[in-house]
Amino acid sequence: MLSNPSDLIRSALSERLGEPRFQMWFSSSRFELNEGELVLKIPNSTYQDYISKKFLSDIQVIVGDILGPVPIRFQIDPSLPIATEEKTAEPKTHRASKLPVGSDSGMKSRGEPRTYEGEPRTPEGKLRPISADEEPKKSIPKAPPLQKRRWKSLEQFVTGSCNRVAWASALSVVEEPGLGANPLVIYGPTGTGKTHLLEGIYLGIRRSQPDAKVLYLTAEDFMNRFLGAVYQNKQYSFRKQFRECFALIVDDLTFLAGKKATQVEFLHTFDALVGEGCQVVVSCDSHPRLCDDLMPELVDRLLGGAVWGVLPPDPETRLALLRAKSTTGTPTIPDEILRFLATHLRGNVRELEGAIHSIRHVARVTGKAIDQQLAREALAELLRHAVRVVRIHDVDVAVCQALKLPAGALKSKSKTWAVSHARMLAVYLARKHTSATYGEISMYLGNKTHSTAVAAEKKVRAWLEKDESVKAGDHVWKAKDLVERVERELFR
Repeated sequence: MLSNPSDLIRSALSERLGEPRFQMWFSSSRFELNEGELVLKIPNSTYQDYISKKFLSDIQVIVGDILGPVPIRFQIDPSLPIATEEKTAEPKTHRASKLPVGSDSGMKSRGEPRTYEGEPRTPEGKLRPISADEEPKKSIPKAPPLQKRRWKSLEQFVTGSCNRVAWASALSVVEEPGLGANPLVIYGPTGTGKTHLLEGIYLGIRRSQPDAKVLYLTAEDFMNRFLGAVYQNKQYSFRKQFRECFALIVDDLTFLAGKKATQVEFLHTFDALVGEGCQVVVSCDSHPRLCDDLMPELVDRLLGGAVWGVLPPDPETRLALLRAKSTTGTPTIPDEILRFLATHLRGNVRELEGAIHSIRHVARVTGKAIDQQLAREALAELLRHAVRVVRIHDVDVAVCQALKLPAGALKSKSKTWAVSHARMLAVYLARKHTSATYGEISMYLGNKTHSTAVAAEKKVRAWLEKDESVKAGDHVWKAKDLVERVERELFR
C-alpha cells in the first residue's frame, strides 16, 4: 500500500516529461487526494491554461495507472511560489520515427521525454521562468471541466428479499476488507444491481481508507491493459500496478470466458492479492460453476470465498425501487401509479427507471396530469411485452440451448442420461412455467401416456429436495444450479 500516492505521481510525471520540463511546470505545484478526487494546486491561471493544454493527457494516464478512475480538478493557490529558472539545458528534439499501433504515443521512439511547442525559453534555448502576471502570446482555451463520476453508494441501494444477502456481504467487505470471506463473488442477470454493489464497495473503502490503493475496473479493461502491457513489453509495470493494491474490484468477470492467457494472468494476480490479505471482489452473470469456458482453477478460487446471487426484483422490491427513483425530477408521479407499475412490469432496475422517464416525458409533452390512462399510453409497448406467455416449445429451446443439445434432442428416442435427464427437466419446467397439462407435455415430447410426464416431474422434485448431482448435456450439475441455468435462458 502506498502511504503517499502524490509522490509516486510526481515521480512518474517527471520520468514521462523529463526533469527540466517537470521542474519548470510542476516543481511548485501540489497533488492532493481529497474525497475521491485528485486536486492539482497551481500558482496562477497561466499555469492552469498551459498544463491543461499540454500535459493534461499525461497526468490522466499516470493517475489512471496509479489510482484508477479518479477525477482531476485544478485549484489556484497564489501562495505557491513561481518556478525558478531551470539551469539544465533542454534535451535536443529529434523527429520521432513512426510508432507502431499500440505503442506509447506519449514517449519518443528512443525513450526520450516529450517536447512541446510554445514553452517559454531564453535566447539560448533554455526553459524560461514565467511570472504570475505574464500572459501567453496566443490565447489558450481552458480545458473543459472533467465530469466527476457519480459513484453509487451502498446507502442508496434498495434492498429486498432478492438481494439482501449480497448487500449485507458488500457492507461487511467495506467494514473489514480482506478479513472476511475472500473473494466476494456477486452474480446474477443484467440489471439487478451488481455494478451498484461493486461501486458501493469501491466508494466505501475509499472513504474509510483514503490512502489505500483501490482499483475498480471491468474485466474487459483488465484484458486490454494486459494485452497492451504484453505488446509493449511492460508486464512488470502491469503486475506491479495490480498486485500492490489494497483491494481489486472487477466487474463482469464472465467477459474473460475463453480468453485463456488473460485468465491465467488474472489467476496469478488473484493468488498474489489474496495471499497478502488484500480484498478481491468480482461480479459474474451466473454462478461460477455455470460460467462456461472459465478455467477450473479460477472457478475453484472463486468458490473459495463468498458467492451470493442477486435476482430480478420481486413486486415489493420493484415498488421500493420505483419510489426511490421517482423522488427526484418532475412532474411528481402519484404513489398509486407506482403501485400499478410495480404490479404490471416484470423488468429489471433499468426498465423500471426507463418507465419513470417515459411517463414524465409524455406528461410534459401533452401537458396532462399523470394518471393510469397516461401511464398505459406511455408504456403501451412495454406493458404488452411484460405479459409473456411461456410455451412448451420455449422450454424445449431453453433446455437445448442451456445444455448445448442439438435442436429436437428432447423429442428423440434417446435413453442416454445426457438426454433423458434433460427431458425430465423440461417436463418439470413446463409444468412450472406453462399452463400445459401432463398429456400435452407428453404428446409434445413424443410419449403416448401422461404417466411418463408425472414420473419425470416427481423425479426432478426429488433431485431438488435432496440437492443431488445430475448428469445432463455434457456436464454433471447440482440440481438447483441446473434449474437456475435453464430458467435464466428461458427468461433471457
